[in-house]
Amino acid sequence: MFLAALPSVTPSFSRSASRPIRRVAALPLGAWLLVALLATGAAPASAQMEPPPLTIGTASPSGVYYLTGRALCRILTQPCLAVGTGGSVANLEAVRAGRLPMALAQSDAQFRAVEGLEEFAKAGPDAELRSLFSLHSEPFTLVVRRRAGIDHFQDLPGHAINLGNPGSGQRGTMDVVMNAVGWTRSDFTQASGLPADQQAFELCHGNIQAMVYTVGHPDRSVGNAIRLCDARLIDVEGDVIEALLAEHPYYSRARIPAGLYGPDQAAVDTFGVRATLIASSATDPDLVYDTVKAVFENLPRFQDHHPAFDELSPSIMIHEGLSAPLHEGAERYYRERGWID
Repeated sequence: MFLAALPSVTPSFSRSASRPIRRVAALPLGAWLLVALLATGAAPASAQMEPPPLTIGTASPSGVYYLTGRALCRILTQPCLAVGTGGSVANLEAVRAGRLPMALAQSDAQFRAVEGLEEFAKAGPDAELRSLFSLHSEPFTLVVRRRAGIDHFQDLPGHAINLGNPGSGQRGTMDVVMNAVGWTRSDFTQASGLPADQQAFELCHGNIQAMVYTVGHPDRSVGNAIRLCDARLIDVEGDVIEALLAEHPYYSRARIPAGLYGPDQAAVDTFGVRATLIASSATDPDLVYDTVKAVFENLPRFQDHHPAFDELSPSIMIHEGLSAPLHEGAERYYRERGWID
């Protein structure tokens, strides 16, 4: 993997010396054995009274979704596991199939799942999909090698690029952008489907000249590509992007601040989506209620885990980027707080 081959340049995301980031509490051996026994039906009757860990689907272990899932697990009182997955689309499919009780997904992918569009057309609209809350903004990020001859988003055709792995949010967003622009895979000398934790490595080795990533910032793999592999960020603007913003309410303007990845990194203008926490209507309402309550009653502690969470507030989290109806457990808590009628 890329991170094993390069020195670590991951910044510390602790927001205060007096409030250090806590390490993820690993489940004790007994808890793991309990999960295994429950899966095989071999657990004793007394052990079967213990609840299994809450599993939250995230994405690539190198991205902010995985960190977000781990941060959520840190503030919950019940046993909790954040698991790496293929990304937003894979998570939405897993929640629909009952393989995951909760997961993270981009707001645009959530919308397509609710409406049964594009990659969800065969399965049809997901009437059982439910929202808990939204999280950080995720700018659509374009990273290019400096000497690749790519100075604008419109320069991508004729180059080797990574679109993102099938099932990921970045691939879904890139497909929407390509359809809007009128590009096909044949417009590129290479159109790879690499997962997020491999694309920076391939960029550094010159196997691709550009990669797209829908992600919260700062991000470790983007930082490694910029600092160690002579790459830079490019604006994503133009008439097509303006049309996307006007047509789709789950997209919004986004800016990657200057200096996140070094003193010479300029601010970047692009568009983006929001990360959202989703569940099925079949997910236990009490579990959802307890999860939502823990997040909002410990929001400052949650925000300490990454700078992308700084902007979060209840007014943003319960309104923006949510296409699916609120889960009844989440709705119960928001009514108790007086945040919704």
